[in-house]
Amino acid sequence: MSGHSKWSTIKHKKAKTDSARAVVFQKYSRELIVASKLGGPDPAGNFRLRTAIEKAKAAGLPNDNIKRAIEKGAGQSSADNYEEIVYEGYAAGGVAVVVEAMTDNKNRTAGDIRSYFTKFNGNLGETGCVGWMFDKKGCITFDKSVDYEQLFETAINLDAEDIEDDEDGYRVITSFENLQSVTEGLEQAGFKSVTAEFTRIPQNEIEVTDEKIATNIMRLYTRLDEHDDVQNVYMNFDISDELMEKLDY
Repeated sequence: MSGHSKWSTIKHKKAKTDSARAVVFQKYSRELIVASKLGGPDPAGNFRLRTAIEKAKAAGLPNDNIKRAIEKGAGQSSADNYEEIVYEGYAAGGVAVVVEAMTDNKNRTAGDIRSYFTKFNGNLGETGCVGWMFDKKGCITFDKSVDYEQLFETAINLDAEDIEDDEDGYRVITSFENLQSVTEGLEQAGFKSVTAEFTRIPQNEIEVTDEKIATNIMRLYTRLDEHDDVQNVYMNFDISDELMEKLDY
């Protein structure tokens, strides 16, 4: 899963740069609202909410913002009616794209996303056109203070599928169904995760060597990621570190 590791690293580094932006805080607030609305405001009995809180805290979202978002979702204050939507399409060079969004205005969001695909030489497709190219998995992240050998052994015994090690930390990959059980099992064993979330891992990747195509791909990713309604963006490209350094996006 080296490709997933590389793509996650790109996203992680970008997240570091973007962490101070209000739009990032808005994304986490929306996830907190929806998680609280669907599963209730108690994180002890709502795994999605608990993991959303952990992600929000890791990104620096203030505790007061977290509390207000949970109260909105639980109906303790006025809450927007957000709907979860998945968009699929192709970026430049035939790269597959899956966009997960939360919106209170589907027409606005769809129009914006379609315009981004068109602007950067891609095209928005029908539901299901590329989703099958990605495997839905669970991903649990840990910082480097964790003992890798002990984490590896414990995670495998809990039926985790893989453990990735790179400069940003460790990632335990699970099946979609086992994310909660592996996360809780690792916590009980004394391993405190930074985040635990569902993700989409490409089955195959497209190697991109053309600078113009690579620039359009990364500009599309950046524009999608900066949209208020977009929660996650997944693509199946492979761009070398050397080429990435040359890109202006």
